[in-house]
Amino acid sequence: MNTMIVDGFTAKIEDDADLDAFRGEIRGLNGGADFFGKNPKELRAESKKPLQVFLEVCREKRGVEPRRSHSGRFNLRIPPGLHERLAILAQAEGKSINAVAQEALQQRSAAH
Repeated sequence: MNTMIVDGFTAKIEDDADLDAFRGEIRGLNGGADFFGKNPKELRAESKKPLQVFLEVCREKRGVEPRRSHSGRFNLRIPPGLHERLAILAQAEGKSINAVAQEALQQRSAAH
């Protein structure tokens, strides 16, 4: 997945063959903000406009946070064999399965 940072927000970048342009979509917002450009320079220049408009609307509607909130909890379904391996690994390291999973997720997300 191709991404770029726009004023602290992550945008997913895709090639839109129908428009013969790149399309960016700013992720993690409580609404939508997308932008287009024919080349990377134009895409970067166009990325700031929709984000500024979105943030302005959030300011006008008092109490609306621009970033989507996350509770820190989610349910993960995994195969029983993987669950067993994680339990054994966690026990061997004196940790909870949650701690082992959190470490793995932090390593994976740090790569982006």
